[in-house]
Amino acid sequence: MMKKIYHIENLCCANCARKIEDGIRKISGVIDAKIVFMTMKLHLQTEEGCLESVLAEARKIAKKIEPDCEIVE
Repeated sequence: MMKKIYHIENLCCANCARKIEDGIRKISGVIDAKIVFMTMKLHLQTEEGCLESVLAEARKIAKKIEPDCEIVE
């Protein structure tokens, strides 16, 4: 299992954060995902070896819901 925390930029509201979190949780290889809106952080747990593909998909989901949103390390 891999655990990583990412910073989220340009996220406008907690509702969008919830939608992005829900989308990320549905990605294959994700064990858990949690966005803390107050700190603008994404806490991501993935299966071993899936982190890069999950992150790429998570970024697509975030852009679809909130076009200015960026997930950065």
